[in-house]
Amino acid sequence: MSIPEFLLQMSILVTAVVSLLTNLSVLLCFTQSAELRSHVPGIFILNLSFSNILLTLINMPATFVGVAESAKPFGDLFCQAASFAETFLTANAMLSMAALSLDRWVAVVFPLSYASKMRYRDAFLIVACSWMHSLTFSLTQLLMDWGGYSHTYASCTIHLDWEKRTQLAAYATFTVLFHCSSFALCLLVLCFAYLKVLRVAKSHCKRIDVITVQALLLLVDIPPSVKERCLAEQKKRRQRATNKISIFIGTFILCFSPYVITRLVELLPSVHIPRYWGMTAKCLSYAKTSSDPFVYCLLRHQYRTVLVSIISRVLRKNHYTLAVHNASSTLETTDDNCIARIT
Repeated sequence: MSIPEFLLQMSILVTAVVSLLTNLSVLLCFTQSAELRSHVPGIFILNLSFSNILLTLINMPATFVGVAESAKPFGDLFCQAASFAETFLTANAMLSMAALSLDRWVAVVFPLSYASKMRYRDAFLIVACSWMHSLTFSLTQLLMDWGGYSHTYASCTIHLDWEKRTQLAAYATFTVLFHCSSFALCLLVLCFAYLKVLRVAKSHCKRIDVITVQALLLLVDIPPSVKERCLAEQKKRRQRATNKISIFIGTFILCFSPYVITRLVELLPSVHIPRYWGMTAKCLSYAKTSSDPFVYCLLRHQYRTVLVSIISRVLRKNHYTLAVHNASSTLETTDDNCIARIT
């Protein structure tokens, strides 16, 4: 095994472990918090988390074996099922991210009418449309037999065998439509929604800054250190919204664009994709499953509070169990000593 293949295997393994732990943590937070379950965006987050978990359990092990053995993992039937799952789960995850961005846009731009515009029924309808969209492409791929093992990506994915080169035009049309209606559409929605949110956030920050400056001018006796702290907080507030939007859009582009561009470029007959680049692009797309829980959930105050409370309860329970065990052990030792002295 070469060093690049070993590094790719380790990256897949680390990504799978982190993805599984973090996405399961998100599901655990939902089961333990009624407040999180009461929020409409939670439906999109649950849909995204389930897609990431299934992709981690089905496709990442197959790619790990494909990189290790440079051969089709687990047989033809499993490879077709894995390629079907990858198409469905990847598209569904992207559309879930787009739905979350639209939810934020409605909540920030139309705060007074948010409750009427984004209800549970609307959220379930959006998820159903996402499932129908994903199933359309994955079933088409399955019926046309365009799923299988790709040596370039060392994984079970959308693939056209050399024996079916007569279907190249139809396959190219399907591939372009799939990536345009998933990656390109979701990127467009993300940019539109989050840039609108950023503009509203900046306008709110400007109003807050004006009020803060006026208050500082009126309070002549305020210490200089407090003024400096207030001005520094203004700068942090202005940067906070920009940083969040950059993370939302930046992680989406960084993880998915190399793989999508590679899949589109390989449709050209004269282009040959190096195997190491194909595997790297595939691993980079997998990395999105491990970053999503942090980007959308675990770094937010509500989720952190619930997760910390769960960990605290588990530690207290373990501490109590350990204390009871130590006490019982001490009593048993004392009884044994008493019996020894009597005898």
